Amino acid sequence: MYEIFLTDCEGKLTVLNEPKEGCWINVLDPTPEETERIIEFSGAERDFITAALDEEERPRIESEDGCTLVLTDIPVVEPRSESSYSFMYSTMPMGIVVCKECVITVCLKKSQLIKDFLDNRVKTFATYKKNRFLLQLMYRNATYYLQYLRQIDKISNNIENDLHRSMKNKELIMLLSLEKSLVFFSTSLKSNETVLEKLLKYSYDNLSIRKYPDDEDLLEDVIIENKQAIEMANIYSNILSGTMDAFASIISNNQNIVMKLLASITLVMAIPSIISGFFGMNVEQPLQAVSGAFYIICGASVIICVIVAWILYKKKMF
Repeated sequence: MYEIFLTDCEGKLTVLNEPKEGCWINVLDPTPEETERIIEFSGAERDFITAALDEEERPRIESEDGCTLVLTDIPVVEPRSESSYSFMYSTMPMGIVVCKECVITVCLKKSQLIKDFLDNRVKTFATYKKNRFLLQLMYRNATYYLQYLRQIDKISNNIENDLHRSMKNKELIMLLSLEKSLVFFSTSLKSNETVLEKLLKYSYDNLSIRKYPDDEDLLEDVIIENKQAIEMANIYSNILSGTMDAFASIISNNQNIVMKLLASITLVMAIPSIISGFFGMNVEQPLQAVSGAFYIICGASVIICVIVAWILYKKKMF
């Protein structure tokens, strides 16, 4: 499926039925027929349109026949049903094709990044300002990485609070999932950094950032945001890795404490059983002729249990 948009004279985004010069074509998992129509209008290479449909594609920049492909990784988040504060974070490729007539964005799934532009949440956005549009997409992308990284840090803190009193592996599995997300983020951000540096150094067909000083300043802002996201991802990944190792030991220690407590209780409760076993034997026993022998034996058992419990308490077994 694809939609065509054009910024009108008032700066509002309008929907078109047919492509026009200066338009934006937003492509979402297109069919082969839709891909052919887009190629026919834009003149872009087929690989430029289909590159973002492969989840294994890595960020890169290519230029051919007056069209430039900027392939970047964008962050995506999906809620998980098994926990109220657990989410699945990952990345997926998004292609931005800058052509002579239009700008094309291609993605396999819906993303909040594109939705922000569709909802006019980005100031000074215009479809016909192709270089500026590309950089605004990259800048918005970097800010979403930072936003999701802060969410991951908040979720990990909530899980840590639960781990203090947990003896299960559920929380550790959640932390492992977050650590995996940070690895995805870190890898994608470093690949995006390479693309941004190439945009800053070189001029491509129909795409020259250094042609406009404002665009060059915006690109430098994008690079700074991206570097900050890389640093945050590395810091959070190191913290999370150390946290997982520490809390794996804590969970094991919590289990040992419970086992020690149960062993102490079992030892104390075994004393009355042993004493009653002795006096339950079918042989002549002491205190047989003593009135109130039952209460004496029970009292003695209680006293011995209290003494043993006090000794175990001093040994920090309780």
